[in-house]
Amino acid sequence: MRKRRELFFRRSRHVVCYWLGGELVFENYATGARVTADPLTCQVLDFFDDWRPAEALARRLDSYNRASLEKALGQLARHSLLQRSGQPVHPAEKTLATWRAWNPAASFFHFSTKDVAYEDDPEVVNRFLRRQARRWPMPPPVKHYPRARQFPLPPPQKEGEFPRVLLARRTWRRFAREPVRLSALGTLLGLTFGIQDWVKVPAMGRLALKTSPSGGARHPIEAYVVALRVAGLSRGLYHYASDSHRLELLQRGTTQRQLMGWLANQSWFGQAAAVVLMTAVFPRSQWKYQHARAYRIVLLDAGHLCQTFCLVATWLKLAPFCTAALADTRIEKALRIDGVTESVLYVAGVGAPKPNQPWTPWPERRRVSRKKTRRSTSLRIP
Repeated sequence: MRKRRELFFRRSRHVVCYWLGGELVFENYATGARVTADPLTCQVLDFFDDWRPAEALARRLDSYNRASLEKALGQLARHSLLQRSGQPVHPAEKTLATWRAWNPAASFFHFSTKDVAYEDDPEVVNRFLRRQARRWPMPPPVKHYPRARQFPLPPPQKEGEFPRVLLARRTWRRFAREPVRLSALGTLLGLTFGIQDWVKVPAMGRLALKTSPSGGARHPIEAYVVALRVAGLSRGLYHYASDSHRLELLQRGTTQRQLMGWLANQSWFGQAAAVVLMTAVFPRSQWKYQHARAYRIVLLDAGHLCQTFCLVATWLKLAPFCTAALADTRIEKALRIDGVTESVLYVAGVGAPKPNQPWTPWPERRRVSRKKTRRSTSLRIP
């Protein structure tokens, strides 16, 4: 009779635990698994800090029934809190080893804030905000030190092309049906994401220079263009090559429906002519900055580029917008990126403004499908 192969277990390197609403939550942020469990789970996970046989746990916790411990190990492995010998490791867990010193602080934040469930019915949002305002009045939009000595400043200069562009920038949600010119898209991409020059730095080699600042000149942000109505350019998904100022076709025939799904069903943005999906190639920043704080810098880089994008679009008499309400995993699947070494962060887009249509802060109300939020699984060790 063949002897049964002994099972070994090891704690996942990407498990965190915290108290939430009176319950102890264990979360593998790489796989998205989240369970509530007894404090004894901490002792079990601590025991499997390295590969150990299941039999060893039974010897350590000899006051517990062996069958119940084996069942608990199976549950912990099924929810990816433990890794089981002979079973493949989740791709995200394997790739997250490249984050090194950014783990767990930056990686926990990165994965915990992906694929959030959004409410996309404006009327439902408005009702929530009215209730919120009754329970907790909205904080004031400005801050003052009334007892401090005051020094009036000369008024800002508002004459000239740059101040006019700056003051005209708004987030648009209504667009004309007419296409955007390819020359306008080229200017928008080139002045926002294009490499303007190179500089040689000792011990680092050539560094790119762009119109927006980047921490350590690492420029981790890549731009992918969804072309829906661009004159002279076929519908599709493209990558913008920032060094050669070219578009590289990745997928033909991208649809408005696809775009709306990627943007959390924000139907008003489905009318845009062109949309830029901004991703971060994290190893560029991780190579130089080996501490989790650098994750903040990557997010700031995306913000710098987005403001440049919106200002250039405004200068070109286009209607820009930006949004962080994204279906992260769906976008990353379409781009064929892993969400770890490269992940989507931000989206900006443009359309032609409607003639004689003033800017409005919110689109017409329209009810669309509701979404369900993810719940934790309850896990108990007998």
